[in-house]
Amino acid sequence: MDKQIVARVAKASHIQLSEEELEKYSKDLGDILDYFAILDEAPNHDGAGINPVEIADILREDVPEEKFESSELLKDMKTYDNYIRGPKLV
Repeated sequence: MDKQIVARVAKASHIQLSEEELEKYSKDLGDILDYFAILDEAPNHDGAGINPVEIADILREDVPEEKFESSELLKDMKTYDNYIRGPKLV
């Protein structure tokens, strides 16, 4: 990467860099961009995704069930026509 670009980005970011830091960061950023260029050459994957662990049937059918009798749960609560009364919201 060009040192002038690194200097402009540093100035826009309000970062003061010495000449040595400009050289170091321009080399490091250039290396990073080279690695991205290598990744761009990798073949595309046509599947939905790459996952080393097979994920199958992670969802279950939603079957409604009543574990507790509602009248048993409501017997000790203040209710109004089987509705639970809560505090008034303003």
